[in-house]
Amino acid sequence: MSSPPAKRKRTETMSITRSEIWYKDGSVVLQAENTQFRVYWGILSQHSPFFRDLENLPQPPNQPTVDGCSVVELHDSAEDVEYLLKALYDPHFLSQTTLPLAAVGALIRLGRKYDFQTLFESARARITFETPTTLEEYDALIPDGGTYKPTRITSYPGFTLDLLTLVRENNILSALPVAYYHASRSRPGTLLDGIPRTDGTLALLAPVDLRLCLTGRERLLCQQFKEEHTMGCFVASQVPGCGRPAKCRANRKCAFDRCVDENVVDSLYNLKGFSGWKKVFCAACY
Repeated sequence: MSSPPAKRKRTETMSITRSEIWYKDGSVVLQAENTQFRVYWGILSQHSPFFRDLENLPQPPNQPTVDGCSVVELHDSAEDVEYLLKALYDPHFLSQTTLPLAAVGALIRLGRKYDFQTLFESARARITFETPTTLEEYDALIPDGGTYKPTRITSYPGFTLDLLTLVRENNILSALPVAYYHASRSRPGTLLDGIPRTDGTLALLAPVDLRLCLTGRERLLCQQFKEEHTMGCFVASQVPGCGRPAKCRANRKCAFDRCVDENVVDSLYNLKGFSGWKKVFCAACY
């Protein structure tokens, strides 16, 4: 069950931290966990119907204040609120080429919760760019012969698992197929044990996602080497018109054996998108 989005702050004893987002002439103090942010009602109201309505509510008697400003308690993490306010008050924040996944997630969650529609759509656009719905768009993300690396969201160990969790929890349906695919490319042991992030925490999938990734991975492994699928060429005995049958057949077997030994799931691999294969296969096989 989700918690109430916000309420006027009641007096209580706790250790309060003042955020770096603290405008001396701000008109309202937002509090998330034990962190306070002093900002402007006008900016909040301009971008969020929720805060516009909240600003117009009559204040109860003996309303606690900080430096003359009303205190509004938000039932969200301080980190999420800080990212939201950075996006609102820092004109350069959203113009960055890449953003941390934590920031994108904060804008998705709080953008939807408090109806910051522009911020929500901005974050959603970064996710959908990284998880396209067509094969042509997916191929465009992959450099020649390289491995997919996100370009609008900062990557890190465990990124693919965390991205899947984010899009599934927030019901971004169009992103789910590619998000599940990227997560499923991890080895089964990695999926089961999790991936250590750079900060020492562990990226883990929820049981529902883990089950889908493991079963999906098994099906992809079975399908990808069939003749009509991506790596079907590696199991072909001979390609019509092949100019050097023995050499190409040996190279196909070598590529197939390597994929099997490494337990590789690469069902969306674009063979013709890697110019290096021209050195391995003849024109007919490539």
